[in-house]
Parts: sequence; structure tokens; C-alpha cells
Amino acid sequence: MAPTRRVRKKAADPADPAEFERVLRAHVRSRAAQWLADPRLTSVGLTRPTTAAGRRGPWTVQFTVDSAAVPEGALAAARPVDVPPVIRIGDVDVPTEVVPRSFKPAYLPVALPAKDPRKVRAEVVSPGLSVGNLHTSAGTIGAFVRDRRSGELLLLSNWHVLHGPQAALGVTVVQPGRHDDNRVEANGIGVLLRSHLGPAGDCAVARISGRGVSSQAWELGVSVTAIGDPELGDAVVKSGRTTGVTRGRVTRIEVNTRLDYGGGVVAIVGGFEVGLDPQALPPDGEISRGGDSGAAWMAVDRRGKPAPVMLGLHFAGDAERSEGEFALACYAQSVMTALDVEPAGELALPPVAQGGDDALRAGYDRDFLGRAIVPPTFTAARRRDLAVLEGDAELRYCHFSVWLSRQRKYALCVAWNIDGASFKRLKRTGFQVDRRGDLPAHQLTDAIYRMNPLDRGHIARRADLCWGPMEEARQANRDSFFYTNIVPQHEAFNQSGNTADDPEGGLWGRLENTLFDSENPRALKLTLMAGPVFGAQDRRFEQNGEQCLLPDEFWKVVAYVDEASGALRAYAFLLTQKHLLGPLTEGLDLAPWVWARIGLADLGERTGLRFPKVLLEHEQPFAAVESVLDGPRLRLIHSDDQFFSR
Repeated sequence: MAPTRRVRKKAADPADPAEFERVLRAHVRSRAAQWLADPRLTSVGLTRPTTAAGRRGPWTVQFTVDSAAVPEGALAAARPVDVPPVIRIGDVDVPTEVVPRSFKPAYLPVALPAKDPRKVRAEVVSPGLSVGNLHTSAGTIGAFVRDRRSGELLLLSNWHVLHGPQAALGVTVVQPGRHDDNRVEANGIGVLLRSHLGPAGDCAVARISGRGVSSQAWELGVSVTAIGDPELGDAVVKSGRTTGVTRGRVTRIEVNTRLDYGGGVVAIVGGFEVGLDPQALPPDGEISRGGDSGAAWMAVDRRGKPAPVMLGLHFAGDAERSEGEFALACYAQSVMTALDVEPAGELALPPVAQGGDDALRAGYDRDFLGRAIVPPTFTAARRRDLAVLEGDAELRYCHFSVWLSRQRKYALCVAWNIDGASFKRLKRTGFQVDRRGDLPAHQLTDAIYRMNPLDRGHIARRADLCWGPMEEARQANRDSFFYTNIVPQHEAFNQSGNTADDPEGGLWGRLENTLFDSENPRALKLTLMAGPVFGAQDRRFEQNGEQCLLPDEFWKVVAYVDEASGALRAYAFLLTQKHLLGPLTEGLDLAPWVWARIGLADLGERTGLRFPKVLLEHEQPFAAVESVLDGPRLRLIHSDDQFFSR
């Protein structure tokens, strides 16, 4: 390639260098898209060449041109692109130059070296490890950040790593990336929450569940505790999935690069450029390779050690035909602002044990109230639909059991026990797939819940299960978040009535709250059974490549021993979300009743469940029956004091 032809014009010294730099940077940002409309140009940015004496020279606006689009010798003969020789900023003429340089997103190449620990499934994940989604190949975990809206811990990487042209918000994120391990059904780590592709960067964040977290970058030993703004000449270091730990120097700032991501997606991405550090050259001369996308470029302190300050998010490297060795990074500040996140700081979170302590997973206790109350039985059609683990359709967890529908991919029935005298207040954990046996194939994923009014609704309420010795309560808390215990519920149905004092409230939890307030269960002990009603008219909902039938109604049965009389009491209820699902599925809105009493025999006909004789014998009668819709005779509940009244 012929040497660069640089057109120089003597530039006056700016009166205020800091203000001049600010105006110059803003000018380049504002004109970048217009300049890059020329398809031969690949990027534009600012640099200050080093003089022979080792000092920084005047500012230069540097354009890069696709070398494949430039005939041999064209740069030496004349500029191959329409770039002005100088750009006037106030009274100062800033020289420009054109150099051959091409870039490409740092996708994983087809040819892979032998696997290393960065590319295998990790129970405790950290920055620098392989990550992707169900459709992308593999990139790098950059850092862990906090959602400014909710405080939730999130995983940070690139848009083209976690999102890409083929996916949408809510897609499953896997660690390691699909190209490193194609058993994606076993490697889910969370779901894509937010993303951005444009001037602010190539970036995305995902929710995390089921794994431990260490914020210290692989082989760097530092966490992102702050963000900074890079300056020309700054030493930087990153930990990437493919090239590992590499060092460089900031060579251009305010770089705007046009990249083709495939699938019809072309974007101009803002950031800065990193070149080789002569004092710390990589062994093979490569700062980055495919698969490093998403790595965090960290600052380096005066001793040459990595500092806990993130300057940028790696998103592209030089193309094979490009001269020199360069990488591109989004500004950390722009990324955090675009995604509405902030550094999470030092973290060391143990994994959520998938296996858990099976000794604590005794499941639903039939003798909890001092007399046997067996779970419901099922019609033949319902039995054939149940998922089975080791020959048993009862999936046992701590304080509850689940009977899981393979067709619906959520619970048909959940039975659990409550010891209200030993409740523990515990923080929420993350939702997770129960990966035992073939159960993963029979659970909905987060794709169905993203960007719509559907909530991940617990059947056995989390607050109901957190009781007993602390170790036991913690196990029940974690177990409650398995998707086997989760059913799509409208957010107004799941959350309505929540308060700061009762964050687990809402319509679904209103029954238990009312019972403890108005009734007198012996030793505050309850036995409950609940689930969705599988109706023939349930509406189909599809999103992000996944579909399900949304239940219009839910049922709940509660039993307890009355403290005063010593008698067993049983009640059955229906709860509807029909009036809420209409707009979501374009179905018809039906009568907006919410809670209703129902007879156990009628409930059995409606659900295909057969409730035990002991509950039928101790079912409490109710009067003032009203006819509702086309179903059995129900008594509508208009206030809390009608739940358990006759």
C-alpha cells in the first residue's frame, strides 16, 4: 500500500485549548454521518500525531478508507475520497488525513482454537468469559452493572452479541456462546433486557439467573467500580474471550464508524480507537480477534496495573485486509447512559444451586395439619399431559409440589404448606429453569414475558413458602422461582394492591392475607392447592418465537384447622383475569368479576382434578349464589369480608 498522503496547512494556536477541543469533538460528532455517507470511508476520528521529540502535535481529523476500494497508489497520487484538506474551527484550520483502514464487528470466526476455560460453562460467571444468545455465535461478558430503574444486577456486552439481527428483546442469553457449546438448552444464563445500536454505542444488558457472579475480570483481577473518559495516548487493557488479556493505547477519539452487521442492519457507532502499545505488544501482534466483542477496556495506573475504571466497551477490530492493528470501543459513559445502568462494583455472589439440598425438598406435606390431606388426582387426559421426573409426576421442592403440564409448559396444580408462625423475610432471587431430567423442554422461557403486560406469576406465592429454619426458608425462596411454579399472569392481576408493606400482595395473594387477618387457623398453619384453569377458549399468545395459551381463570383451595373448634375447614375459589387479557390478545372482554367462591365438585369438573374426600367432607357452605357466565354456580366476592362468610 502506498504511503499516506497528508495535506497540511499551518494552523493557528487556539486561544483556549480546552474549549477548542470541546468544539472540535462536537463538530466531528455532528458531521460524522454526513461524511460516512461515502461508502468508501470506514470511519472518522480525531488524533494528535507524535512529533520527533515525543510531544503531541496539533489536532488532525483522520479519515479511514476501505483499502479494497482504493486503487494501488491512489492515496499517493490524490485523495480517493471527497475529504476537505482542512476543517475550519473558529479561526483555526485543522488538517485532515486519509489512511487505509477497514473494520468489522468482532464476531467469532468459523475456525476456533482449542477450548479454554473462557469458553466453557461456568457456575460462577465473570467478565472475560464467552457469552451470546440463541442465534449469535460468541462474544465476551464485559462487566456487571446495576439497572438504575430497579437496582437489578445485569450482564453487559454488545448489541451484536446479546441481541443481533435475528433476535428480539427477551431472547435467551447463554454462557458460553452457542459457537463454544451448542447445548444452548442447558446453558441459559438469563434474557436480553435492553439494547442500543447507534452513535452511543453497540451495547446491551441481560438479566441473570441460576449462576453465581464474580465481578473480577478473568485474569485481570479488577472489577468495574467507576467509569472514565479516555484521552489520546492512554494505556488500556481488556480481557476478551479469544485473545485474553491484551494491552493498547488510545490512538483516536470521537471515532464514528459505519459497520454492516448483516441481516440488513447497518449502523454508525461512536467511540474511540485503540492501537498497539509499543511497550506491551501482544504475543501474536493481535489486540483483538473475533469473539472479543463486549470486553471492557479498562484504564491502567501509573505502575502499569489494571485499574477498576472502565473506559470503553470493545465492539470491533480491524478487518483482515486492513493495515495496522486497531480496535474500536464505545465510550463507557455513553453505554451506561443509553442503557440506563451504572457500575455494580465489587461482587462475589455464589451460584443458585440447581440441584439444591434434596434433603430439604420433601415437597407438599400431606399431614401438615395433623390429618391426611392428599393432593388431587387427575382425569386420564390430564394425567397423560403431566411431565415426569424419575417416574414420578409429583415434582418436589421445599414446602411445595408441582404437577407440570407438558402441553401448556406451566403448572396444572401446585400444593403447598404455610407455617405463618415462622415466616422469614428474604430477598428475591432470580427466575430459573429447573434443569433436572427433560423438564427444561416443558417450561416457558422469559421470551413470552418481555415488552408486554404479562408477569411471571407465582402459583405458590414466594412469601408463603419462606418459613422454618433459615436454611430451609432460603431453599424454599430459591425453589419458588423455578419456572415450574410460574404461570403467565396479567400485571394488574399479579400486582394489583401491592404496597410497600406487602410487596407480595396483589389479587393472587389477597386470599392468604385476608385469611390470616380474619380467621383463626391453629398455629397459623395452612394447606393450599392452586393452579390455572385450562379452558377450551383460552387465547393463544405469541411473542419472540414462543407461544402459549393464556389461562383466563385461576383456582385456589385453602384448608386449615380452626383454633376454637378444632374442626377442619376447606374453601374453594376462582379468580379471573379475563377482562384484562382481552386487549392483549384481541379477544372479547367478559364480565369483570374477580374473586368468586365455588364448590369443590364444580371446581373439579372445571379443571379435570379430583379433590380428596376429606376436603369435600369439610367444605364450608356458602349462600347467596349467583349465576356467572356459562360456568357453575358461583358466589361473587365484592369485599374481603366475604371470602370466608357463608
